[in-house]
Parts: sequence; C-alpha cells; structure tokens
Amino acid sequence: MAEVTVTPQSSLADRPLQIRVRGLSPSQLVTLRAWLKDEQGERFQSRAFFRADGAGEVDPGLHAALGGSYSGVWPMGLLWFLQPDTLFRRLVKRDVAGSPFRVRLEVFQGLSLATDPQEQPLASCEAERWYVGPGVQRVPIREGRVRGALFLPP
Repeated sequence: MAEVTVTPQSSLADRPLQIRVRGLSPSQLVTLRAWLKDEQGERFQSRAFFRADGAGEVDPGLHAALGGSYSGVWPMGLLWFLQPDTLFRRLVKRDVAGSPFRVRLEVFQGLSLATDPQEQPLASCEAERWYVGPGVQRVPIREGRVRGALFLPP
C-alpha cells in the first residue's frame, strides 16, 4: 500500500519540506503531483516522474525526477515549479495572516500527463504553507503616499 508523507505537515512558506513516498514496488514508475488553489480559486500544479528505488521509496531530495515540470534532484521542486492552469496568472497570497496555502500531494501509477487525472491516486496527503508565524501582528502603514505593512514578532 503506497503512502505519501510530507514533513512538517504545517510550516512557514520559506521552510523546506521533506516529501517521501513509501510502499511502492522496487523500480515502479510513478508520477508525483502537487497542486493548490489560490484565493481566487485558480489552480496551480506541478508534476514529476520518478522511479522507485530498491526499497520501493521515492524521495525528491535524493532521487532525480525523470521529467515532468522539472528534472534532476530538487527537494522542493514540486513547490518551486507550480504553474497555473490558466496562462498569465501569478501565485499571490493576499491574506498572509489569516490562512495558509493548502498544497495537495498525490502519487499516480506510471506517467500521468493529464491536467485532471481521471484515475484515483495511489496515495495523497496535504501540507499547509503559512506566510506569517503564530503570534505575529500585522500593522498596516499609511503615511502620506507610503503604503505597506509592518510585521511585529510576538
């Protein structure tokens, strides 16, 4: 039974994640897909193709992606290479203190190129990416023509 895990499951957006897939057959070819919806409901996604090692595991920090949105060893590649489904959209977080981006990670059998895979994933999990730490206070700044925000630690 395949299992995908992300550690830590909830973290600040600038912190590294460790993504791991276990329970695969040795040398099994899989597609690891990450996707999220922004505050306007626009979907951003990336995918990478991997061949499981002899223990039936995939770790993007150790194993090279064979293709997809990127190739090579990129521990955070699935997050760095997120692309919008609609051209010319940018991934922007406006409500930085109120809610995280929820990134869904899914593993599919073989090479999955479809934007919306019709098959069920072998395994999936979710990670929260926060832009402001707990207890941080956001103070809006409006002084003359200056606009901004001051973030104060707890």
